[in-house]
Amino acid sequence: MADRLSSLDTSFLHLEDATTPMHVGSVMVFDAPTDGFDYESLVALISERIAHVPRYRQRIKTVPGGLANPVWVDDKTFDMSYHVRRSALPRPGSDEQLEELVARIQPRPLDRSRPLWEVYLVEGLAEDRFAIITKTHHSLVDGISAVDIGNVLVDGNPTGADSVSTTWRARPEPSGVELVVGALTDAVRSPSQVVDTVQNGVADVKKTVGKVASVAGDVLSTVARMSARPAPTSPLNASIGRARRYVMIGTDLEDYRTIRARLGRGSFAEEVSVNDVVLATVAGAFRSWLLTRGESVYPGTTIRAMVPVSVHDTADGAVGAQMTACFVDLPVGESKPSMRLHQIAFAMRQQMEGGARRAVAADTLAGLGGFAPPTMHALGARLGGMVSRRLYNVVITNVPGPQTPLYAAGARMVSTYPVTPLGRDQALSIGLTSYDGGVYYGLYADRDAMPDADVLGRGVVDALQELLDAPRVGVR
Repeated sequence: MADRLSSLDTSFLHLEDATTPMHVGSVMVFDAPTDGFDYESLVALISERIAHVPRYRQRIKTVPGGLANPVWVDDKTFDMSYHVRRSALPRPGSDEQLEELVARIQPRPLDRSRPLWEVYLVEGLAEDRFAIITKTHHSLVDGISAVDIGNVLVDGNPTGADSVSTTWRARPEPSGVELVVGALTDAVRSPSQVVDTVQNGVADVKKTVGKVASVAGDVLSTVARMSARPAPTSPLNASIGRARRYVMIGTDLEDYRTIRARLGRGSFAEEVSVNDVVLATVAGAFRSWLLTRGESVYPGTTIRAMVPVSVHDTADGAVGAQMTACFVDLPVGESKPSMRLHQIAFAMRQQMEGGARRAVAADTLAGLGGFAPPTMHALGARLGGMVSRRLYNVVITNVPGPQTPLYAAGARMVSTYPVTPLGRDQALSIGLTSYDGGVYYGLYADRDAMPDADVLGRGVVDALQELLDAPRVGVR
């Protein structure tokens, strides 16, 4: 029997429209190996790797009459050349030109009549580099049956010698009668599913969270607490169109560790995390961005971020694809960077304490099999999609990656930048991945609502330096 989409996955299909495509992406930048890397190399690599993830050769098929959620079926006309595409920048291509290409590629909706993913090889980057841009739909990445395509492209093998024989053959597609019979059978087993389906597949949040392993159940209590306090008014919440801007910022991980060690001493010594330093950096960037715009910034000004955090049960310590939502009011009105850091650390600690779950340590996440950050970013974006957008101004996903080099068919990855989607009336999303000594930001913004996204990007660099130069709290 064909696998049926969950109610949450189906809801992403219903909620998608021309201005809010529901897919997540990444930009991976590589040094070309001595023997070269071309389109044929990428096609061969992906052909081998998706042998482990059959979902990448499946498409969505609806059930006649909408009697049940759609199902996954093998695409009997699967065409690798359709999904793996080739582009180039005029040599020597700059990072700014790559950002503009990403901004044009990412907003295009994926073709629902085919498997819901695309990969682009971008040649011509300066310094003998190339980039791989990925796009994967929310409904495909559940962290269990399928991971993000970026998760399987790279590994720790610098030779690229491993290969997997592919013997895939498409299974027969179920007929309309078979789909109806399957829907009726499922209805007998789970009659509540019929109600969900009639309501356009957008299931009750409590029921959905209980069903989907990729979302931690305690998100509900967090949402309940926050529902009484809608997000503050912000230029980050605006009507959005189809066009986007994209900004990539590379920083050094050691700077964040230095700030944590120096400004986190005293009573906060063991409480301030690298993630807190990241959020304090973003808060400082928002402060300078608002001031540059001429917005009113007073001591109590805040921007509320929804921060997906990977968690596990304290009882068994198991690490899985589970996320919970933390809502943090970034104190952009606070002029002292060290105070911003401590206020954020306190707020994060309050939300994570007292429950049966706790955050997964960065080194544990970095040690997960494969290159986990793309999938974790996708799960974080899924979580943002199911939470009312009235509760936050911006989503910030920060996923630690491995601190050793990774390769794609022998080409060394030098940096990786997430592309997390925008929700309706959300003008900006921020994704970060730490990898091999760097912390890489991807700012994805509506082109009209945030024409100055590059100003915010420069603000990230300046805010990080401000924290490096800041005196400790109480020290003049």
